[in-house]
Amino acid sequence: MFKSPHKTISMKYLITTILTLICGISACAQLTFTGLTDKAIAVKPESNTGIETVYIVDNAYGATATYTASSPTATVEWARYSQLGGGYSEPVNFTRDGAECSISLGNDDMGYIVTENGRQHCYWIVNYMNHTMTLNGAAVNTAESDCAMTALEIDGVAPRITYYTITGVPRDMSREIEITYRSLSWDDESQVFNQTTENEKVAYISGSTVRVPAPLCDTDFEISGDRFLKEWGREISAVTDSYATVAIDAHTSAQMAVRDNDNEIRVDNGDLGGSAPVDITFTAVASDAVAYREWQMSSSPDFDIIDLRFNQDEVDYTFTDFGITYVRYVAANASGDCEWISDTYQVSVGDSKIECPNAFSPGASEGINDEWKVSYKSIIQFECHIFNQWGVKLFSTTDPSQGWDGKHGGKVVPAGVYYYVIKARGADGRNYSLSGDINIINYRQGANRTGTAE
Repeated sequence: MFKSPHKTISMKYLITTILTLICGISACAQLTFTGLTDKAIAVKPESNTGIETVYIVDNAYGATATYTASSPTATVEWARYSQLGGGYSEPVNFTRDGAECSISLGNDDMGYIVTENGRQHCYWIVNYMNHTMTLNGAAVNTAESDCAMTALEIDGVAPRITYYTITGVPRDMSREIEITYRSLSWDDESQVFNQTTENEKVAYISGSTVRVPAPLCDTDFEISGDRFLKEWGREISAVTDSYATVAIDAHTSAQMAVRDNDNEIRVDNGDLGGSAPVDITFTAVASDAVAYREWQMSSSPDFDIIDLRFNQDEVDYTFTDFGITYVRYVAANASGDCEWISDTYQVSVGDSKIECPNAFSPGASEGINDEWKVSYKSIIQFECHIFNQWGVKLFSTTDPSQGWDGKHGGKVVPAGVYYYVIKARGADGRNYSLSGDINIINYRQGANRTGTAE
């Protein structure tokens, strides 16, 4: 009969799978320890490991681990496994005192399976002596640090702690070594950078260099740990000398002044700009290490040619030219190694337009067609004069948002035909030379009426 060469492996895989299922659904039963200097630290791993608890003990040699059965008559068996997984477990001799079933621990990290009345309980025990953390000092390696990350040189070791699932899959047990330092964080509400305390955690230290996000202010770095020494009251730490930061950050905003002119044609495309002149305040707030700052304006989205530069954080500027102007903020540290560039703001100024009404009725109905105004957009120069039929100037203005209320000398002029002359220039370079009739009609006769305008 043909025999599969994979029979043994398949059986081991089947056993391991069954152990995973059994251990994964078992009710949690805790181990107790004697012979330790400090208490055992219990860590709950992910359920898919098949392990109920990972225990970290300060020194396993000479200590005992005890499983307490549900009754003195319960059937109990101990087995242990290594990185090969529970499918390769071996029986372990143990002593029994009633319900308490105890084994002696050795120096090695090891997995254990306790079977009580056919129900499996799976554990892993870490001997901390095999992974002792030492820490003699720390310093910043400026040569290896950059704008994004700061390199710390650690004089000490904290090797990786690995345990193995019931199926023999390696998992890391984080030592949660803490690196504490100061930095800056942006507060949207107050629009300022506030100093904060940052706390980075690393699982282990395998080499001399550890990198953390670069701080935005001058600071020292404290390395402390690990989580197990801390819980045992034996935490160790080291502090670097003060480090002058090179990293930079900034936040920018643009606030456009809004005009409430009822005769100005609105251009609302959701962007900055519209009808010229467009008044915008650009503001930047930069972090501590910024030594060079500049607002740049260009007609090119790539800023191939920079038309205007402003070496300040706040700029008030009036846009009067038709088309799109691109604006950005550039910051750098003293050495120029670190540069920060904002998103690009687009300011779009539309084409110009003037339309002149030919009739209105001052005094007839307040607020309804009782003032003569042009309708306009993107007019940057404007001059308007209104005359009567004898050439007497009745009204003048250089502001296109202003209109004529039909009065001269404080009194409403008589109904009839009047004349306007307009000279203007648009943001798009278009020149206007306009003239025409204004018909005053249907105003209320009364005390304010005059016979002849002078």
